Amino acid sequence: MFKGITKRWIINTFGVILAVITLLVVCLSVFVQSLYYSSIEQALINRNSELSSVFPGYKCENTADFQNTASKYVEDFLYKENMELMVINAAGRVTVTSTGFETEEGVSMPDYEDALESEQSFSQWTGKLSSGEKVMAATHIIRNSNSTPVGAIRYVVSLRKANLYTFFATLVAIFIGIIIIGCVAFSGSYFIRSIVKPVREMSETAKKIAQGDFDQKLSKMYDDEIGDLCDSINDMAKELDESEKLKNDFISRVSHELRTPLTAIKGWAETMQYGVPDRITLEKGMSVIVSESSRLTGIVEELLDFSKLQSGRLIMQMQKIDILAEVDEAIYMFKERALSESKHLLYDEPEIMPPVYGDRNRLKQVFINILDNALKYTPEGGMVGVQVYQDFKEDMIKIIVADNGCGIAQEDIPKIKDKFYKANQKVNGSGIGLAVADEIIKLHNGHLDIDSSLDVGTTVTVGIPIYKNQAEEMVAPPLIAENNNINKE
Repeated sequence: MFKGITKRWIINTFGVILAVITLLVVCLSVFVQSLYYSSIEQALINRNSELSSVFPGYKCENTADFQNTASKYVEDFLYKENMELMVINAAGRVTVTSTGFETEEGVSMPDYEDALESEQSFSQWTGKLSSGEKVMAATHIIRNSNSTPVGAIRYVVSLRKANLYTFFATLVAIFIGIIIIGCVAFSGSYFIRSIVKPVREMSETAKKIAQGDFDQKLSKMYDDEIGDLCDSINDMAKELDESEKLKNDFISRVSHELRTPLTAIKGWAETMQYGVPDRITLEKGMSVIVSESSRLTGIVEELLDFSKLQSGRLIMQMQKIDILAEVDEAIYMFKERALSESKHLLYDEPEIMPPVYGDRNRLKQVFINILDNALKYTPEGGMVGVQVYQDFKEDMIKIIVADNGCGIAQEDIPKIKDKFYKANQKVNGSGIGLAVADEIIKLHNGHLDIDSSLDVGTTVTVGIPIYKNQAEEMVAPPLIAENNNINKE
C-alpha cells in the first residue's frame, strides 16, 4: 500500500512533522510545568520575606516567645487555602499547623534538616511525602541572639493542582497536535494522490507506448509540471508515431529501390543464361546490369553511411584539400546525365579558392547527393547552376547549387533534412541522402541550408570553414562522429 512516493513522503515529511509536533508538545508540557513550579516557588519566597516582619531579622530570644508569635502568625495567615504553614519547635517537632491537623512524628522534612545546616538558615525542597503526594516546601530557622535555633517556620505547597494543570495543558497540546497532523495527513494525501495517480497513469501509458501503441494519450488534469509532463509524453507519442510511419515508409521505399535494380539485373541475367543474344542486345543487357549494379551499390553505401552516423562510427579522414577539385569531379560525373536528360548543368569555375580542412571523399559524396537531387527534381529543359565563392564575412567557402525544378513546399522545408523524410513521393529515393549530407557537413563545422519555393526551384547552400595556417587557430572537427543523432532539429 505504502511504496514509492507515498512511502518517501510518510518517512521524509509526515515523519518529520510528527517528530516536530511531539517535540513541541513535550517542550510545552515542560514549559507549563516549569511556569507553575516557578510561580509556586516565587510564592514561597514571598512568604519567607513576609516572615521577616513577623520575626524581625528572623530572630527570637526564647522558645516561649517563638511559640506565641508563631501561633499568632498561623492564626492570622491569609494563604491557608493555597499552602500549609507549620511551626516547628527547637526539638524538630511540628507543634502547630495552619490546617489544624497534627503531623505524624518521624515525618521526613529534608528542607528543615538542610536549613539547620545552612548559613542562611533557609532551605527549599521539592519531593514526595510518605503519602505519595508531591509537594514543594521551604523552611526558615528562627534563631536567638546566640544563633541557637529556637524553632522554625515551614511552608508546604501541594503540587497536585500544578501537575493537573500541566496534564490538561499537555492534553490540549496533544489534541491540537493531532488536529494538525490530521490536517497535514489529509492535505498531504490529497497532494500525494494528485501526483501518484497521474504518475501511475503516465507509467502505464509509457509502457504501452514502449510496446508500440502510439495512439495512447494522457489527459491533462493539472496546469503545472505534471501537466507539462503529460504534454511532453503526448508529444513524444506523436513524434514516435510519425517516426514509425516515416520508418515504415522508408523501409517500403528502400525495398522498392532495392527491388527495381535487382529485378533488372535478374531479368537480363536470365536472358543471357538461357540463350546467347545478339551483340546489340548483349551490350544493352550488360549496360543495364552495370548501371543497376552501380545504383544498387549507391543505395547500400548510403544505408551503411546512415547506420554509421546513427551509431557514431563514421570515420572522417581529415586533411587539407582543394575544394574546387572535389566540386569539379562531382560536376563532371553528372555532365553526361544532364545531356542525356536534356537538362542544362551550368558551372563557372573560379580561378582559385583557399583550401579547406575536410574529408575529400565525404565532401564529394555531399556534392554528388545535392547535384543528384537537383537533376532528379528538375524537368526536361530545366537548368541547374553551381557557384563557388569565398564568404569573407563568415570566413567560409560557399558552394551553391540552384535549380528551377518543382521546388519544396514551405511546410516541408523544416523537415527536409530529417531522417526518412521525403517531401516528394513521386520521385525515387530513400529519404536519407540529404540527412547524411547534412550530418557530414556538420562534422566539418559547416552548415547546409535549403531555400525553396514550390514550382519555382530550390537553392542549396553549403558552407565549409577555410583552412587556417596556424594549427592553434583551427578548430578541427572530430575524426570519428561519436554519439551523433542525425538531424537533431
